[in-house]
Amino acid sequence: MKFLFSILLAFSLTFTSFAQNTIIHCGRLIDVNSGEVKTEMTIVVQGHKILSVKEGYSRGAQDDILIDLKDKTVMPGLMDMHVHIESQSSPNSQIEGYILNPADIAYDAQVYAERTLMAGFTTVRDLGGSGVNVALRKAIDAGKVKGPKIFTAEKSIATTGGHADPTNGSSLALMGNPGPKDGVINSYEEAKKAVRQRYKNGADVIKITATGGVLSVAKDGQGPQFTMEELKGIVQISKEYGFVTAAHAHGDEGMYRAVSAGINTIEHGTFMSTRTMDKMIEMGTYYVPTISAGKFVVEKAQIPGYFPPLVVPKALEVGPKIQETFGQAYSRGVRIAFGTDSGVSPHGENGREFIFMVEAGMPAMEAIQSATKTSAELLRIYESVGSLEEGKLADIVAVDGDPTQNIDIMANVSFVMKGGVVYKQ
Repeated sequence: MKFLFSILLAFSLTFTSFAQNTIIHCGRLIDVNSGEVKTEMTIVVQGHKILSVKEGYSRGAQDDILIDLKDKTVMPGLMDMHVHIESQSSPNSQIEGYILNPADIAYDAQVYAERTLMAGFTTVRDLGGSGVNVALRKAIDAGKVKGPKIFTAEKSIATTGGHADPTNGSSLALMGNPGPKDGVINSYEEAKKAVRQRYKNGADVIKITATGGVLSVAKDGQGPQFTMEELKGIVQISKEYGFVTAAHAHGDEGMYRAVSAGINTIEHGTFMSTRTMDKMIEMGTYYVPTISAGKFVVEKAQIPGYFPPLVVPKALEVGPKIQETFGQAYSRGVRIAFGTDSGVSPHGENGREFIFMVEAGMPAMEAIQSATKTSAELLRIYESVGSLEEGKLADIVAVDGDPTQNIDIMANVSFVMKGGVVYKQ
């Protein structure tokens, strides 16, 4: 009898915990599927998922939790497809690569992760760091620290001397000869080995540096840095392991090669030609523009000593061009996914990218869709996030006012729920 009572009590407690819902009254709700702003809506959250989305202000049971957002615009949790969650640019960035230990990086990364979540970004794609990003992802998933859901590339893949070669700018004594284990490759076989190493290390996605870059201490910021054979090796093995792939690219030839090889996204795309845009449309490649980073490096390049001298001319040439290229690519019909390159630009200011996108000609609703529905489709997780629908995760954010009328308010998110847990209200 005592055993039966224990079972009944456990069942009763379980039923009670699941019976309590969270009722959210939404003054305005963005339906990213229809592109409409709906008024006077109710979202019912049970546990970590959305139970229903209803018209009108529904009342729940007596024990339900009510959240009143009648004066706000509610939308799915935002998604940033290009961040570097471990670090943030500063005049000390280069020396920090030599003096910071993994533990130091981990403590900083927690701060950046929480800032990102508080800005309304409940999911991010982290495109390269030291490997601490994998541990941070695990800590967030376990509820040990606050932050967005992270899909990480672990360590970016480069060629010797390429943009993500970790020894660029080192003395000969420290330079060594990094290889596939370190994310540096120089052949088809090494390309495949580097992808498999990322898989072994716990990566979720693969990121390569298809051309030179701005902030690496190397002269070339635009030239192609992979052969077609190397690119095909990376794409082939990535597909076999189920990875979404991303290519950092400023110069046109390098990005055209990457798109032709089957890469899934082009990052930055600064000097993208119409030939490459058309190839992206043909191949279904997404463009992640990162206008925020372009504006940031131009501003800081004008401060003496902020960047190493080798970086300054690259920043002044590349930075001003990205927003213009984005406008051209959008007008031509290239698929756009939202991305900031936060870590170059400051973490927590991700929402400013919406303003830059609208300035360049994208309607506000489409900019919001790029950071919700489109980004979820890019990551192949739209069945669980990216819109406010029954059965999806309760990743929900809100802003004061109507962002389709004033996009500036996207830089100031006032309510954040991730997986049914309220982090900011």
